[in-house]
Amino acid sequence: PAYFFLIIEALIDAGVRNGLSRDLAKKLATRTMLGAARLCIESDKEPAELRAMVTSPNGTTFAGLNVMESKNIHAILAATVTAATRRSRELSKGT
Repeated sequence: PAYFFLIIEALIDAGVRNGLSRDLAKKLATRTMLGAARLCIESDKEPAELRAMVTSPNGTTFAGLNVMESKNIHAILAATVTAATRRSRELSKGT
């Protein structure tokens, strides 16, 4: 859950920097995360397909996703999982 808490924290901070109240930013970030999780759980579609379904061409979500992709979100999350996996193996060996 910590990874998702960090993402929510970043979304809240970004919302505040862009003029939202902290309470509204938290509500939007947490409810959006919950809604996305529910869609993934309840749908037989892959996350990429769900993402495409909710992204309007040249819309606001499209603009935000372009930034995430330009910052290589997949590589960041892959490195995160790799680091945690490596540390888990170290801990299991007692190092």
